[in-house]
Amino acid sequence: MTVLFVHGVPETALVWRELTPHLDCPGAVTLRLPGFGSPLPEGFEPTMHRYAEWLAAEIAAHDEVDLVSHDWGALLSLRVLADQPANVRSWVTDVGDLGADFRWHDVALMWIREGEGEEFMAGMVAASVDDRAALLASIGVPEAGARVMAAGFDETMAAAILPLYRSSVDIGNEWGPGIDSIRAQGLVIESMKDPYRSAERARRLAERTGSEIAPLPDAGHWWMLDSPARAAAIIAAFWAGL
Repeated sequence: MTVLFVHGVPETALVWRELTPHLDCPGAVTLRLPGFGSPLPEGFEPTMHRYAEWLAAEIAAHDEVDLVSHDWGALLSLRVLADQPANVRSWVTDVGDLGADFRWHDVALMWIREGEGEEFMAGMVAASVDDRAALLASIGVPEAGARVMAAGFDETMAAAILPLYRSSVDIGNEWGPGIDSIRAQGLVIESMKDPYRSAERARRLAERTGSEIAPLPDAGHWWMLDSPARAAAIIAAFWAGL
């Protein structure tokens, strides 16, 4: 059994470094989305569809998989799981249901807007690591991860973020219907202090996939940094019941 961890945006695989020591999963793989702490392969178009294809190939390279995903990694995982890959035993995610009522948060909408997104990215790349860390901390990134995350925010990442979000304007309608096809056993982590959280969408995702919901009362969006020991205990208990 291989545990695959899939990070979000604007992050690198280092976002998992506080969580994984609490889990008994030797041989775990913390995947790196192309362009996020790794180069963009030649010819790789950083859209949600291409990232989903990339993730499907990464999953297919293993015999049996438990998938743990966060943020954009979670959205990509839901799309891949809709195709019912036979080697995925289970999945853990922290996003809610996708559907016609899905709306991006304000920061994502700013990145989607032409000109405004470019201006933001130029400012982030030009800023010092300390200034980037302070900005990330102001939107909820815990101190344990803000500086590491800031150090990974480079021109390559900035160049990947904008087309990714701009390809996802209608993600609710495009990927929402596939959720009903997901068959692997799942767990939805609901961080109660996540400003992007929707209790309704978390409930709907659990209902549509026959999954459990696990609340993390004291965690925000970056629950793997806020509550790594508690989150690991929840995930381990879920795996033990499979």
